[in-house]
Amino acid sequence: SFEQEYKFHPKRKWRADFLITGTKILIEVEGGIWSGGRHTRGKGYIGDMEKYNSAAMMGFTVLRFSTEQVKSGLAVQQIEKMVSER
Repeated sequence: SFEQEYKFHPKRKWRADFLITGTKILIEVEGGIWSGGRHTRGKGYIGDMEKYNSAAMMGFTVLRFSTEQVKSGLAVQQIEKMVSER
């Protein structure tokens, strides 16, 4: 199971798209990669790097997927593999 919009940082307003329940695995779905969304441009990209690095320093594993990888089932396969190996 999972928790949506998981607030992982005690001071910042950062949220991960999903937390896999009972783990320290965060899932991020990167939308807008083909349309030039906020996350693919300067400030947004740098902000995402800060967020992901902070999560890693807090002991989280961050898995990032495109919407295409989610729709194709690849994301679920990789998440299941990661969870089963823990």
